[in-house]
Amino acid sequence: MEAVQPPPPLFAFGVIADIQYADAEDGYDFSGCRRRYYRQSLQLLRDAVEAWAAERPPLAFVLQLGDSIDGLNARRGEAEGALAQVLAALERLQVPVHHAWGNHEFYNFSRARLAHTGLNSRPDGAMAGPTAGDCQAYHFSPAVRFRVVVLDAYDLSILGRESDSPRYQESLQLLREKNPNDNLNSPAGLKEPQFVEFNGGFSQAQLDWFNEILKFSDENQEKVIVMGHLPIHPDASDRVSLAWNYEDALSVIHSHQSVVCFLAGHQHDGGYCLDSHGIHHLTLEGVIETPPESNAFGTVYVYEDKMVLKGRGRISERVMRFWRQ
Repeated sequence: MEAVQPPPPLFAFGVIADIQYADAEDGYDFSGCRRRYYRQSLQLLRDAVEAWAAERPPLAFVLQLGDSIDGLNARRGEAEGALAQVLAALERLQVPVHHAWGNHEFYNFSRARLAHTGLNSRPDGAMAGPTAGDCQAYHFSPAVRFRVVVLDAYDLSILGRESDSPRYQESLQLLREKNPNDNLNSPAGLKEPQFVEFNGGFSQAQLDWFNEILKFSDENQEKVIVMGHLPIHPDASDRVSLAWNYEDALSVIHSHQSVVCFLAGHQHDGGYCLDSHGIHHLTLEGVIETPPESNAFGTVYVYEDKMVLKGRGRISERVMRFWRQ
């Protein structure tokens, strides 16, 4: 009697976060404690691409969760070259790659410049984000009754914006209200330690737009996967690495039935929780702090009732069932 074969996934996609490539010797984070493998991160990306290319059936797309190149490149005048190498590695896959924008993108490029690089991944035919301002948010449908929403976690931020712009002024005022420290990158003594310069948040216009997308998905019985650079649940991150107004984003998600998963980077140790509303919050381990003999990427296989993460290296394998049917 032949064994019954499990059904194939509806689609599969790759996930990777915090590559932070720079053509530089190994270094350490701001605390001086955590080693960063700047040059090796590009080889780990190439290894990930090689593994993804061998997937059968082929991947539908890849989600690159932000911080593709390191801020070191800006100081060395090498931002354009470093980005070109990262994008060239990803382009070998010949599938769409959707990019979140993180703080290291903004250390290297202005928001206006990023919109004219390969990191502007809004595909032709994708539904654009809010028309107000220059928010880099969009959504697309990879399969029937599934939708992916790309959020802009630095829509509110002082990074990457001209200092005389209204959004910069709004963001600076909020940051100074929440963080009285001389060094705005320091969370010392803060009641809300996520209010540091290297984080950002979601404008009200983006949250309103997001709410409308989820309303549409509820009405059409879709399952929604959301991605952004910054985590939005404190049980899937340390408190410092969260989006400024993560509670507002959670409130939008929890007021709908459609979201099944939120994917983020930024916190290099990674994290995971299943929240009280049945939503999986997965924060991916960062490539930049992954030693050369390991790696940090995954493939997600999507079924009608679950997502299965096949992690490589530092990323664990995980079955994420859809509790909201």
